[in-house]
Amino acid sequence: MRGFVPTAYAVPAFATPAPAGPCYALAERSAAVGRRGSRGSATAAPVRRPAADSDSARMMELVERAQAGEADAFGRLYDQYSDTVYRYIYYRVGSKATAEDLTSETFLRALRRISTFTWQGRDFGAWLVTIARNLVADHFKSSRFRLEVTTGEMLDANEVARSPEDSVLEHLSNEALLQAVRRLNPQQQECVTLRFLQGLSVAETARVMGKNEGAIKTLQYRAVRTLARLLPDDAR
Repeated sequence: MRGFVPTAYAVPAFATPAPAGPCYALAERSAAVGRRGSRGSATAAPVRRPAADSDSARMMELVERAQAGEADAFGRLYDQYSDTVYRYIYYRVGSKATAEDLTSETFLRALRRISTFTWQGRDFGAWLVTIARNLVADHFKSSRFRLEVTTGEMLDANEVARSPEDSVLEHLSNEALLQAVRRLNPQQQECVTLRFLQGLSVAETARVMGKNEGAIKTLQYRAVRTLARLLPDDAR
């Protein structure tokens, strides 16, 4: 990602994960150097790991350059750590598409917060994975994930005729539905996104959109009915 430009961030094309060792290779090497150094006696020089020291110094320099606003430096950090972050997320969520999205979001957040990173015995990759971990936690706590699970459980337990609303909720995270959402008018798109993808209540959605709760309920009803018509038969 040599031509990385912060203001024109693009989602990269990630390869299928094929881990070939620990995700924190750099962190482990750095920690090993610290441990060896602390064990040295007053008469014995500490064991040195030139390659690890060199890697650590190179990463530190790149971080400092990125903090100074150098886009190419952040691009090199991306090249160095993107696979590590992606593999971590992929193994947590089990979805390539979700892992790609969350990896992109991880680096966007890192870019915004790069000035807050300080060297305190922690590898830069560990800092990135901490960001990724928080994003994964948010993903699993999101209304989309909860709705996907709980709706499936409800439908399994109640074999009844389903309304169009039931079908829409059941397939909320499907790609077909997301494509259909994009065909709604702007207000309906925002309502569906806030209510179902962001998990806001009717009252919260009303405040965000500057409408009363009755208007939101009507907007939601019409949006869901429209989605039910737009979805292909095999996605209902």
